[in-house]
Amino acid sequence: MPVTNRQIRLAARPVGEVKPGDWEHRSVPVEEPGPGRFAGRTRVISLDPAMRGWLDDRPSYLPPVGLGEVMRAGSVVEVTASNHPGFQPGDHVVGTFGVQEYVVSDGKGAMKIDTALAPPSTYLGALGMPGMTAYFGLLEVGALKDGETVVVSGAAGAVGTVVGQIAKIKGCRVVGIAGGPEKCALLTDELGFDAAIDYRADDVRRALREHAPDGIDVYFDNVGGDILDAALTRLAMHARVVVCGAISQYNNAAPVKGPSNYLALLVRRARMEGFVVFDYAKRYRQAAREIAGWIGEGRIKVREHVVKGTVDDFPEVLQMLFRGENVGKLVLELA
Repeated sequence: MPVTNRQIRLAARPVGEVKPGDWEHRSVPVEEPGPGRFAGRTRVISLDPAMRGWLDDRPSYLPPVGLGEVMRAGSVVEVTASNHPGFQPGDHVVGTFGVQEYVVSDGKGAMKIDTALAPPSTYLGALGMPGMTAYFGLLEVGALKDGETVVVSGAAGAVGTVVGQIAKIKGCRVVGIAGGPEKCALLTDELGFDAAIDYRADDVRRALREHAPDGIDVYFDNVGGDILDAALTRLAMHARVVVCGAISQYNNAAPVKGPSNYLALLVRRARMEGFVVFDYAKRYRQAAREIAGWIGEGRIKVREHVVKGTVDDFPEVLQMLFRGENVGKLVLELA
């Protein structure tokens, strides 16, 4: 095993867009696993919009990443040495191990995966946190019913692609909102969405009137801002607005823009509810089994955007999320 471990640490709290100087690229000695611990080499690192929120020093569902700490990230590691009875060399393990080449862990929160059933990246995507977010956000928070009209923003991302496909499995009409003709074609031509709206080229409000003429029963929001406001104008009676994220607002130096059309919730007797997927952790295995079954049946198609590189590429790859350059789940695969 090499003697040094490359890490990405948080050097400064970002103001607005994350800048190269907000990160520290560091080399530290590789640790040996003590009793009850295992060591592993990182194979794949997950990149998620939520990471931007973890960098701000403000109350949230998780403590912020501390200055000088290794950047928080989900990843898949291959065990290289072990003094832990539950993990053996050669095992592949998914967990929150951070942005670094090598890890040492006591196994808490870690789970062995079978790479013969799915590639490691899928355990960070459709079978990982994004898939769980889509499943519980749509079916539990959104209380989806067969035959309803579902609109999802950020539809070509890791969560949105799964939301739309689960909604189709449940017999719903599905409209996706995404940026650019390539992403919109993916939604309708490959993933089975009924319609797609290009927010960069289309009048979103007009397009929603066209594609959801009877109103929106479930709006699954990943972006916030103007698109959320547009969706609120098209709610059906007793609609549910699922607040998953607001990527359009994450890099704002100014205060977050709230919805100006929120009174539509009153008029349409609708509700808007936020959620954090960790609240459903005890049911992850159940959801993963069902999603894996749908993948095996070809009812869910997995889309992943794999960038091959090194730990030092993490800051630039992360920016792809906020420039809208990824299609599906974005991961960094270490060479």
